[in-house]
Amino acid sequence: MKPIDQMTINTIRILSAEGVQKANSGHPGLPLGAAPMTYELWANHMKHNSENPNWVDRDRFILSAGHGSMLLYSMLHLFGYGLTIEDLKQFRQFKSKTPGHPEYGYTVGVETTTGPLGQGFTNAVGMAMAEAHLAAHFNRPNHPLVDHYTYTLVGDGCLMEGITAEAASLAGTLKLGKLIALYDSNNISIEGSTDIAFTEDVGKRFEAYHWQVLTVEDGNDIEAIGAAIREAKVEKEKPSLIIIKTQIGYGSPKQGSASAHGEPLGVENLQLTKDTLEWTYADEFYVPDEVRAHMYSCQQKGQKEEKKWNSIWESYRVTYPDLAKEWEQWHSKELPVNLLEEEAFWQFADKPAATRNASGEILNRLSKIIPNLMGGSADLSPSTKTIMEDRGHFSAGNYEGSNLHFGVREHAMAGIGNGLALHGGILPYVSTFFVFTDYMKGSMRLSALMGIPVIYVLTHDSIGVGEDGPTHEPIEHLVGLRSTPNFTVIRPADSKETAAAWYTAVTNQTGPTALVLTRQNLPHYQETSKDALKGAYILLDSEKETPDLLLMATGSEVELIYNAHSILKEKGIDARVISMPSWELFEAQSEEYKNQVMPREVRARVAVEAASSCGWHKYIGLDGATICMESFGESAPAATLFEHFGFTVENVVNTSIDVINKLK
Repeated sequence: MKPIDQMTINTIRILSAEGVQKANSGHPGLPLGAAPMTYELWANHMKHNSENPNWVDRDRFILSAGHGSMLLYSMLHLFGYGLTIEDLKQFRQFKSKTPGHPEYGYTVGVETTTGPLGQGFTNAVGMAMAEAHLAAHFNRPNHPLVDHYTYTLVGDGCLMEGITAEAASLAGTLKLGKLIALYDSNNISIEGSTDIAFTEDVGKRFEAYHWQVLTVEDGNDIEAIGAAIREAKVEKEKPSLIIIKTQIGYGSPKQGSASAHGEPLGVENLQLTKDTLEWTYADEFYVPDEVRAHMYSCQQKGQKEEKKWNSIWESYRVTYPDLAKEWEQWHSKELPVNLLEEEAFWQFADKPAATRNASGEILNRLSKIIPNLMGGSADLSPSTKTIMEDRGHFSAGNYEGSNLHFGVREHAMAGIGNGLALHGGILPYVSTFFVFTDYMKGSMRLSALMGIPVIYVLTHDSIGVGEDGPTHEPIEHLVGLRSTPNFTVIRPADSKETAAAWYTAVTNQTGPTALVLTRQNLPHYQETSKDALKGAYILLDSEKETPDLLLMATGSEVELIYNAHSILKEKGIDARVISMPSWELFEAQSEEYKNQVMPREVRARVAVEAASSCGWHKYIGLDGATICMESFGESAPAATLFEHFGFTVENVVNTSIDVINKLK
């Protein structure tokens, strides 16, 4: 190892340990042990340009072991990504650019939000899939417009998580040869030695997944690490796992111990670490001039790489002008057409249809308009109606296909969807039965936290599932998604509202969208309209300027309040019927509009939804009533269940009369 390499590695170690110590909070163990592999990768193998962190053909680096964030921040500082020494000193402080775990969109150079273990690894699989798809579609002879690798640094904890197993299995099946995982194998977790709960042979497991597995016995041997990375890049048919054996907390008195994982070294131990590493500089957060100069030369390599790509792009634009325009469209946030003005998009046959079927029809309309739609389901596409016709199936033999087979891997599917969105150039959708979002929650939450446009197509949305019984009947799931910040949830009542849901999804650039859809047929309403884009609107109005009663519902239960309207009218109650497909969209409207739809002075209100009542009280107030699910479902034909649980027109009418009478 050259002296400058060792000096730079130790600079990374000391900066990281000092950042944790100053914050008196964090994880110094991983940075101290993994600094050599990260340095070797970034300095000598990774294609990136800090002058343009969003260069489309950059290699991606994901710190899946996100607790080691100070390692990433130190790298970003030294490689010129704009993090200052002052930023490093503000590690884990309020509104700093160096939060406790890496956050996408918050710190330049961070490719994805990590911390929940295994998520970053799974995002990396999605990014590698995006790279393969874009390369297959756009690359031409002598014009490798898309040619980059996806690297992820994982720890023991990442590889214990089930999501990683799901994603690794799929990556091997898909032969993602440009995916390389560096495994910081230090045999330590928070509770102690990994032997207490993790004695498997990780290498053999990944070989069984059809990965290439390489091993570096000494995590400080950057020549061996570099050779392993080069060997991994030669393998084109398999993703690669490089097992690099390290010592957590290397160089510190806590080296090799669990206490090095998640607590500062302490002032005395930090000094002893500096002594061990022969760090003689007195100043804290110091970067030697030699290291600064070396880092500048590394940055220049990245700039040259982008210049080469820019030349390829200019030639590509001249040689393949139509493809170049398509490339720009794929990477644009604007749709190629104005769907609001496309009348055919909003037109449907005047007959009952399940909203999952309407969704499938709409998806195929969109697939002819939006070329970079890419998605599929967790082995349920025939049921969720999420197959795009004439778009092919993405596989190891056909990376140009747009339909994805995730297998029965719901959690990995959602994490991969995040990776597809984060990579750029792809508008992803993922799909399953609504109840199985239980398996996906961690990744769905990160979609919302990162504000990325992943579309979730969630069918079989209620007790309407019927005979499959309570294991398959979602009750609390709407509440869970609605309570997640920055998550748009839409439960449409018919085909037109489903079109509004899809329009919202493909135009929402600031967060994920969930389309919650029925298995059973629903009526086609003449009164539904693009007003569904406002989240709630008047479907049938009262004759009075101020209604006697507000009836509100979503999805399949709109039929109940729609039919109750005329019966209540006969009984002298003039009701307003409100379809409310999306609370989030409604809350985004002006106060004037919201009061126009739901006048504050009307206290008689009834909400109907075949799900938990939690949250509806915001709209019904203290005097209103809900007809909702207050228990799990049962196994029986759907019609039997709806009647048993009170989802009938008769119950809507009787409940409405009770509410009116109580207010007299």
